[in-house]
Amino acid sequence: MTSSKRLLSLDVLRGITVAGMILVNNAGACGYCYAPLRHAKWDGFTPADLVFPMFMFLMGISTYISLRKYNFDWRASVAKIVKRSLLLIVIGLLMRWLIEGCETGQWTNLEHLRLMGVMQRLGICYGITALLALFVAHKRFLSIAIGLLIFYFLLQLLGHGFEKSPDNIVSKIDFAVLGANHMYLQGKQFVDPEGVLSTIPAIAQVMIGFVCGGMIVNHKDNGMRMQKLFLMGSSLLFAGFMLSYACPINKRLWSPSFVLLTCGISALMLAMLIYVIDVKQQKNWSLFFQIFGVNPLILYVFGEVFGDLLRVWGVNQYLFQTLLQPLFGNYLGSFSYAVLFLSLNWLLGYLLFKKQIYIKL
Repeated sequence: MTSSKRLLSLDVLRGITVAGMILVNNAGACGYCYAPLRHAKWDGFTPADLVFPMFMFLMGISTYISLRKYNFDWRASVAKIVKRSLLLIVIGLLMRWLIEGCETGQWTNLEHLRLMGVMQRLGICYGITALLALFVAHKRFLSIAIGLLIFYFLLQLLGHGFEKSPDNIVSKIDFAVLGANHMYLQGKQFVDPEGVLSTIPAIAQVMIGFVCGGMIVNHKDNGMRMQKLFLMGSSLLFAGFMLSYACPINKRLWSPSFVLLTCGISALMLAMLIYVIDVKQQKNWSLFFQIFGVNPLILYVFGEVFGDLLRVWGVNQYLFQTLLQPLFGNYLGSFSYAVLFLSLNWLLGYLLFKKQIYIKL
């Protein structure tokens, strides 16, 4: 396999993460959600906590592949990187503005507009990682990523950074920079899940993905690719679990142990999919996720905006209370709504896929 040939396993794993994010974020009724689809309330880890960091890890891989086409020449790449980064941030802000405007009817009042979010974090972390890739030797990337995690860990250690309280340094920075009105749930959970200080380890997450992207592109043989990814994934996974004794695994804080754990799982899953799909050619099952993986941006944005609008309009509650809950009960009924909504997103993706329309920034 040449480095220019598209890895189906990469698209499939990306599709798994997008489908997972849509499924996790669109339960039919609040409070009725199976445990694997609920985020950990503070310390801890569930499958729902994996999908977003895995997407960021894969974004790091895609960043290496895309910049490799320009031979990492800053003159050909800087403008594209800045444009893409800013567009991701602007799309994130517009999504929140649209949803809050429909909910409150106040389109010009930005007093409670959340400034950070998933798209904003993607834009910031992509932009910084991609720009570093143009001016910093790639062999130093892993060391820089580990350095960022150590720096963040020390800040947490010295600033009550693991406590669920206003004294947490992560909370203090979020409140000082963003203000309570512009945080997730107006700061009621003390920190913003995509806040200011926790962006530091999130950048490290994308940089580790970038390193794995180099492994994929620079090794033509799938056997060597799998070996490198298994070694990297196992090492990160072990390091994450060991570090968790001193640094709790926490998605809301994006703790260093959380970064190592999720990067390790992501690398191992990618290695496994390369074996199943690209080596053994067992890919008949993968079309469902491939459709999400080739158009991740538009399907995620559609899922987030339309899903929130259905909640604002009360459609999810109506379907749950009048049809799904009487048929299946609370938990299965709520899950059924999420599956139906995911299927609606898939149909949009299938239409784009059949027409060979791939929407990218």
